[in-house]
Amino acid sequence: MGVTAVKKVIYVLFLLVFVGCKSDSDVKTIKLGHGLDISHPVHKSMAYMADKVAEKSDGKLAIQIYPSQQLGTERELVELLQIGSVGITKVSASVLENFAPSYRVFSIPFIFRDDEHRFNVLEGDIGTEILDDGREFWFHGLCFYDAGSRSFYTKDKPIHTPEDLRGQKIRVMQSQTAINMVEALGGSATPIAFGELYTALQQGVVDGAENNPPSFYTSRHYEVSKYYTINEHSAVPDVLIISTHVWDNLTPEEQQIVKEAADESAEYQKELWKIASDEALQKVEAAGVEIIYPDKSLFQEKVESLYEEYGADPVLNDLIVRIQNVEGE
Repeated sequence: MGVTAVKKVIYVLFLLVFVGCKSDSDVKTIKLGHGLDISHPVHKSMAYMADKVAEKSDGKLAIQIYPSQQLGTERELVELLQIGSVGITKVSASVLENFAPSYRVFSIPFIFRDDEHRFNVLEGDIGTEILDDGREFWFHGLCFYDAGSRSFYTKDKPIHTPEDLRGQKIRVMQSQTAINMVEALGGSATPIAFGELYTALQQGVVDGAENNPPSFYTSRHYEVSKYYTINEHSAVPDVLIISTHVWDNLTPEEQQIVKEAADESAEYQKELWKIASDEALQKVEAAGVEIIYPDKSLFQEKVESLYEEYGADPVLNDLIVRIQNVEGE
C-alpha cells in the first residue's frame, strides 16, 4: 500500500474516531475503550474526566466510553489506537513496554520504596518524560492512574515465601519484565489475557495470578483463588493514552482541555483507589480468602539479579538510577 493510500485509510479511521464530528450540534466526540468493569475506580475516574471535558469545552468536546472490553483487550485497544480507530484507552504500563521500552522500568520489582516515592516519580519529570515517549508509536500519554501494588493470589497453595512459588503456574500480563520477575522468584510465568483469567484459574490452566486488591475483587477471582499474599512486588501504574492521530488533530485549546481533565481525574482516582483497595481486602477476606502478609525482604532478595540484567541497558539503567534518587517525601 502506497503512502497516499495509507493516509486515506488513516483519514477514514480518524473520521470514525470522532463520532458525530461536524454534526448538527457540532460536538466532537472521541471514543474511549477499556477493559474494566464499570464498578472499577479507574472507570469511574475516566467518566469523571469525560464530564470535565464536556464542562470545560462548553459541550463542544465529548468522550464516549466503551468499558468491559467492548472494543477489545488491552493490547488490541492499543493497536486500534495506534491506527486511529480508537481515540483513548487505559492500559497497564506493562503492556506499553512492548511498544515504548522506557515503560519497562515500572515493571521492575520493588522499584518504588513507598507510595510517596512512587507518586513523586510519576508526577515529576521522569513521569512526564515517559508519557511523552510513545509518540513514535502513535500514542501520547495523558496521565498515570494509581493501580496500587500487585501481589500474588493462588488457588490451592498459600504463598508465604518465594520457595512456595516453585512449580506454580502464575498468570502474568504480556510483559517480559513480569515474566522475568515470576521466573526469578521460582514460579512458571504464563501470559494470559485478563478477560480469560477467571476460566483459566477455574480450569487449572494456571495455579494463580498477581494483581492489586480492587482488580482481584471486581474480577471475582477470589471465588476460585482462596489465598492472597500481600508481598507487593510491583506497583505498575495504569496509563491513559490518546492516539496521536486524534491528539494532533485537536486544537491547542482542546488539547489543554483534555490534559487538564485527565490530570484532575488522576487526582480523583487516587482517592477512589484508596477506598476501593481497603474495601476489596475486607470483602475478599469476608468471602473466605486468607490474607497473608509475608516477609517482603525474602522476595526482594530473589529479584536482585534482575537489576544487574536491566543495568546492562543504558537507557533503563539511567531511569533506575534517577528513580532511586527521587526523594520519597
